[in-house]
Amino acid sequence: MLSFVLATEDALSEAVGRRLIREHSNAVVGLPLRENGFGYLRRSIGKFTQLARTSPILLLTDLDRKPCPGAMIREWVGDNPLPSEFLFRVVVRSVESWIMADAVEFAAFLCVSAARIPRDPETLLDPKRSLLQVALRANRDVRADIVRQRGENLTPGTGYNTRLTSLVASQWCPDRAAQRSPSLDRARRRLAAAVARLSVEHP
Repeated sequence: MLSFVLATEDALSEAVGRRLIREHSNAVVGLPLRENGFGYLRRSIGKFTQLARTSPILLLTDLDRKPCPGAMIREWVGDNPLPSEFLFRVVVRSVESWIMADAVEFAAFLCVSAARIPRDPETLLDPKRSLLQVALRANRDVRADIVRQRGENLTPGTGYNTRLTSLVASQWCPDRAAQRSPSLDRARRRLAAAVARLSVEHP
């Protein structure tokens, strides 16, 4: 059994990372590492590089307003090559875009029409705000948990992480989401290749 270190910046990203690793029957999350925000991840690149020499690592972080994933990775790691066991994956532009990319399950979760879910979530400048806007049309209980509205200002509700992490763990389909999310598709392909290679090297 392959035991992955999973490094993320928040609870929702951790839930997504766990779901991606769970796609592989011979892989588990052995050590989850996270703090609030990307600062911890960036500060810990050296530590993660060392860890990758003994355990494979999947790191997920949001692109946010950075221009592109490649430039962001170079900004974090410089010219230092990462071990092949270190999967540094950048979510375009935030983990909410990956969740909305499975429009079928996300619409069912909110009890809204799938037509209301953004078709190309990676093109959104602020996927979290877009998710909150769609959630305004959800049934009362879900809406109250996910979004808080004060005039034009939308913020996550107290049940935001609880509701969405539950969705990811039980209903969200990475395979379907990857069809609308190129960065998710790339992450799944890299993870699948790493699991296949490591399974041969460490049977």
